[in-house]
Amino acid sequence: MTGPAPIVIGTGVPRVRAAFTTRAGGTSTAPRASLNLGAGTGDDPERVRANRTCMARELGFDPVRAVALRQVHGSAVYLADAHGGRDSFAGALDGVADADAAATRHPGVALAVMGADCPVVLAWSTDGSRVAAAHAGWRGLVAGVLEAAIAAIADGGGVRVAVGPHIGPCCYPVGDEVRAALQDRFGAGVRRGQAVDLGACCEAALTGAGVPPERIDRVGGCTACEESLFFSYRRDGGETGRQAGIIWIEEAA
Repeated sequence: MTGPAPIVIGTGVPRVRAAFTTRAGGTSTAPRASLNLGAGTGDDPERVRANRTCMARELGFDPVRAVALRQVHGSAVYLADAHGGRDSFAGALDGVADADAAATRHPGVALAVMGADCPVVLAWSTDGSRVAAAHAGWRGLVAGVLEAAIAAIADGGGVRVAVGPHIGPCCYPVGDEVRAALQDRFGAGVRRGQAVDLGACCEAALTGAGVPPERIDRVGGCTACEESLFFSYRRDGGETGRQAGIIWIEEAA
C-alpha cells in the first residue's frame, strides 16, 4: 500500500502549513477506499482513526490537538483554543462542535474540515498569526460561512485563501430552488446552464468579505470527474468517504 498523497499548498508564509487530501494511501475498503477521513460515513471507526493518524504523521501535525467538527451546513465558526480538538480527531471521532468552520491563533492546532463534493476553503492571515478552514456547501455559502471565517481571522490585516477541489459545474446540475438561492446571493454569473459553479460562488463570497481576487487560489480538480483522486457524494450516491482540507501554524522550533 502506498502512503497518502496530499496536495500541499504553498502559503508563502513561514510556519503556516496547508494541504488538501486525496483518497489515496489509506486503509479503508470499498466503497470508501482508501484514505477516508470522515467519521459517520459507515466506515469502520478503527480504519478512520488509522487514516487520520497516518495523514497527521505524513503532514507533520499533532492528531491529539487537531480539530474536526460536526458539520451541519451552517455558518458557525468554532474558535479553537490551545488545546484544539482534545483528542476528538483521531480518538473519539465525535468532533468538537456543531459548526462548518474553525479558526485559531494557536500554533500546533491543526484545523481539519471534510468534504466530498462541497468546497473546503483554507485561509490564513498574511502575517501568519491566524488560520481558518471552512466547509462551503451551498447552504453554508448562502448562510455566509466564508464571510464568517474570514472575519474570524482578518483583524484588519491581509488574508490569503485556497479553495480546494470540489464538484465542478460539469457535474453539478441543480434544481430551481438551489440555483435561485445561489444566484440571488452571488449573482447570475455563477450559473452555468442548469448547473452552478460552486468555485465561483466561493470567489464571490470571499471578495465580498474583502479578500482581493489575486489572493484567492483555486486548486483544480472536479471531485465527481476524478474518481481515482477524490471521493464524491453525488457520483457515488452517498456511499463514499471524505477528503479534507487541513491548515495549521507550526510551533516555533
